[in-house]
Amino acid sequence: MAGSVGGPRILLRRLREVMAEPESAQKRLDKIVVLIASNMVAEVCSAYLMNGARELELSATEGLKPTAVHATRLKVGEGLVGDIAAHARPLNLADAQSHPGFAYRPETGEEIYKSLMGVPILRSGKVVGVLVVQNRTKRHYTEEEVEALQTVAMVLAEVVAAADLVTEQPEERLLGRPSSVHIVGASFSEGIALGHAVLHEPRVHVTKLIAEDTEHELKRLEQAVYALRGSIDDMLETEDLSHAGEHREVLQAYRMFANDRGWLQRMLEAVKTGLTAEAAVERVQNDTRARLQRAADPYIRDRLHDFDDLANRLLRQLTGVTLASLSANLPNDAIIIARNMGPAELLDYDKSRLRGLVLEDGAPNAHVSIVARAFGIATVGRAEDILENIEPGDAIIVDGDTGEVYLRPSQEVIASYSEKARFRARKQEQYKEIRDEPAVTLDGQEISLYVNAGLQVDLPHLEEAGAHGIGLFRTELQFMIASTLPSLREQIELYNAVLDAAGDKPAVFRTLDIGGDKMLPYMNLAALKEENPALGWRAIRISLDRPALLRHQLRALLTAAAGRSLRVMFPMVAEVAEYTRARALVDKELARLDKFGKPRPASIEIGTMLEVPSLAWQLDTLLPLVDFVSIGSNDLLQFLFASDRGNPRVATRYDLLSPAVLSFLRHIVAKCEAHNTPLTLCGEMSGRPLEAMALLGVGLRRVSMSPAAIGPVKMMLRSLDATKLGAFMEGLYGLPDRSVRAHLAAFAEEHGVII
Repeated sequence: MAGSVGGPRILLRRLREVMAEPESAQKRLDKIVVLIASNMVAEVCSAYLMNGARELELSATEGLKPTAVHATRLKVGEGLVGDIAAHARPLNLADAQSHPGFAYRPETGEEIYKSLMGVPILRSGKVVGVLVVQNRTKRHYTEEEVEALQTVAMVLAEVVAAADLVTEQPEERLLGRPSSVHIVGASFSEGIALGHAVLHEPRVHVTKLIAEDTEHELKRLEQAVYALRGSIDDMLETEDLSHAGEHREVLQAYRMFANDRGWLQRMLEAVKTGLTAEAAVERVQNDTRARLQRAADPYIRDRLHDFDDLANRLLRQLTGVTLASLSANLPNDAIIIARNMGPAELLDYDKSRLRGLVLEDGAPNAHVSIVARAFGIATVGRAEDILENIEPGDAIIVDGDTGEVYLRPSQEVIASYSEKARFRARKQEQYKEIRDEPAVTLDGQEISLYVNAGLQVDLPHLEEAGAHGIGLFRTELQFMIASTLPSLREQIELYNAVLDAAGDKPAVFRTLDIGGDKMLPYMNLAALKEENPALGWRAIRISLDRPALLRHQLRALLTAAAGRSLRVMFPMVAEVAEYTRARALVDKELARLDKFGKPRPASIEIGTMLEVPSLAWQLDTLLPLVDFVSIGSNDLLQFLFASDRGNPRVATRYDLLSPAVLSFLRHIVAKCEAHNTPLTLCGEMSGRPLEAMALLGVGLRRVSMSPAAIGPVKMMLRSLDATKLGAFMEGLYGLPDRSVRAHLAAFAEEHGVII
């Protein structure tokens, strides 16, 4: 059958005949492995299915000893069969027994077989078994044979599921479940939501797998893909998405996936092997899912959910199943529960009834999270096992501020969160009342409050929060959500939008800070493996090694800022020489503008991030060369303590309010004051009132934070006497304490500072 689509078609037709016979499920399975072995010219074909103990049980075989059936079992990850199940990927070995993962089972009699090819049996994205063929001779099976066996495995998945040959996880766990469950996940979008659970179940299960008329199926598939693309275009033109915003850019990237020719081509090839259009969609999506789930980069894995969403939409186009009932049947306080979802799926729901979203998986920078933040939907992700503990209609509370979820909460918890929601609403009103009031301390010190941004959807918050400008615009986020490297035009459009939103207020652009935990799927960076990526090839190091990338971005920034003020800073500068090399590239791009007679920015300021401690000891050399400095507290403090902030074992080991941190920051403030260089701190530290108070105490007068933090910080500083605090803190820098948090909290309480 290698190199021909006739083989798989013939096999699929015979499988259909077997499936139609009025026999027991076991007999049908026995006949299927005989058929596969014959068609594949294999001496062995075995089907291992997952049992109730989550073991792979030999359930049918042609070629191995019959007595091994239902007697041989392998754990997931054990042996070659277990490896296929663990990684959801095929194995193709000319000499299986020489593989270090080979697990010999004497009862099977497989010692005489050398070559082995196995593929996972996937259903709804989960491994439900493994299908294996073997031969005595050493042979490497062709790609066409691997493809054919994967197609057969997909059909087999539906056969065994329909016959209940695969033991699902026991539903009894839902019976007698605890009346109340508390799950701690991660905050993806702030807010408090009280409501009732709605399970997100968009999958369409395909029942007709084998094509009667291949040409007809090809036409159906092509028509459905074109209809899908049209529906996405329509979605982009709806009133609430027609304006500029990062959620719109997300959907444009999503449209790029739908228009991917390779995706359509793979599905067409699957139809040509004898599958229906629906089965071909499932087949290709199973492959995509298995491939992306193995990716080391979490950003690439998150793209899987966009492809899942597309596949589900395409299946609905093919089957005529609609999601009109999603919004029609929503309660007025709906909280959507899902393993994960794509951004367009969330937009299918009536947002006026949607209060919250809980994802079992996901990431804060995933597309669905971006859309949720754009619409102010309280969202918690990484809520482990929530789907195993919930039923539709259950009462649920989502705390998007802390990342907590309460299922079937007690009356006490409901009362507490109802009050918290009311308190939050009252606080928000108070913050709105002081939005246009000056950010001045009781002793008359003016404080500049800036917002951190990186998405177009963040820009309206500049005005809403009453901020003085954008202290940090993270340009890399545009690169991270795109499918390909953003073009010069696309970058210019974004930077124009940022400058337009800022108006006469300052906006500081940070050049690309990629690498470390921010990999780009379309660059070779994704293949880069480093022992310590946070300390590795990232940020300015990449930009200086790949100057064309930085010059391309600088060109876009200078073009967008023609006739306006431009502020640019470089990330992760570790020595003055790195800054001067990067600054020289700006001069080259300015010279290029002059050469071609293009307008320059009306003014330009170039600065640097201070994130690497080594730079703090070169300030006397650096400061005369820069226009401003911004402290990046997140990275600076992890480097200062040699403590990986992404490692839960040490992430909370050190306190930001330690004498070491505060005295280090005081040193930087003093140097910048001596050189009259503007200094800003942008990072999570500045967005919490007590920490922000400490920053004012060490002498900082410019801080940048998330838009939501502006109100609480402004309220704090308007109740603070900064001179008294500065004098008080002089006695804290030399303390041997791990933290001075308690001392600062006591000062705030004694002096009526609102924190």
